[in-house]
Amino acid sequence: MDLDEFKGDLERNARAVDQWLDRFLPVHDDPEAQVIEAMRYSALGGGKRVRPFLVKSCADLFGVSEIAALRAAAAVEMIHCYSLIHDDLPAMDDDDLRRGRATCHIEYDEATAILAGDALLTKAFEVLAEEETHSDPRVRADLVVALAKASGFEGMVGGQMLDLVAHEHALTMPEITRLQRMKTGALIAVSCEIGGLLGKASESQHLALNAYAHDLGLAFQIIDDLLDVEGSAAELGKATQKDEAAGKATFVSLLGVERARSQARMLVDQAVEHLAIFAEKAAPLKKLALFVFERRA
Repeated sequence: MDLDEFKGDLERNARAVDQWLDRFLPVHDDPEAQVIEAMRYSALGGGKRVRPFLVKSCADLFGVSEIAALRAAAAVEMIHCYSLIHDDLPAMDDDDLRRGRATCHIEYDEATAILAGDALLTKAFEVLAEEETHSDPRVRADLVVALAKASGFEGMVGGQMLDLVAHEHALTMPEITRLQRMKTGALIAVSCEIGGLLGKASESQHLALNAYAHDLGLAFQIIDDLLDVEGSAAELGKATQKDEAAGKATFVSLLGVERARSQARMLVDQAVEHLAIFAEKAAPLKKLALFVFERRA
């Protein structure tokens, strides 16, 4: 695959999503403006926008309008950015660097960062619930429910809790897999699910997208673990080797570098196979899976 060509596709989608984020987070001079500035700082601070790309590409399988797909994609990105703000706080991962810049609580302060994360979380559901996202109220309700489950204790938040208590005992491979499926994989999975919901996908189509997202999410995390070991802060825009320093079990610590990379490749291949039902329409999703495996940042 031509990695540079696909990066161009990612960047074009990211710019389109950023336009919607800019629209949803308008600048003004009211007394509460600092929290909006912090929201914009974190939401418009770069990133590959992999999750929005998944929303848009899955929606495109079903001919969903660009406006609906990009609004939903922006909502998912707001959830992702809220999670990064809170993950970086001193009470959580205590990071100073994110996407090559100071983290939100360093740039502003802890209280503002907490509020900015809270506001991005709630704004995401406001966007999904608005009629402009989809004319069918049942679809809008399904979008809200799906994202709530993926974001809460059954998904991302629950996974973060598991991560916080992971140091209390040595995790096994099934336990790490479950942790990462919740912490990282849930938002990747719901990104695909949202595209299907927007397009009123059939049960078999939903199952195919879910299987693809499951394997992609695990591959994504394995590559993240590899990059944490092999990459640098300059390349990744964030601190590296923190898990190893904290004594946390990861896919790499349990499998070793080469077996972990082999496992990621197998998962990517499986993810691509799940897309056969969509034929050539799924080309962007197939390219994304290969990009996840080949990325170096």
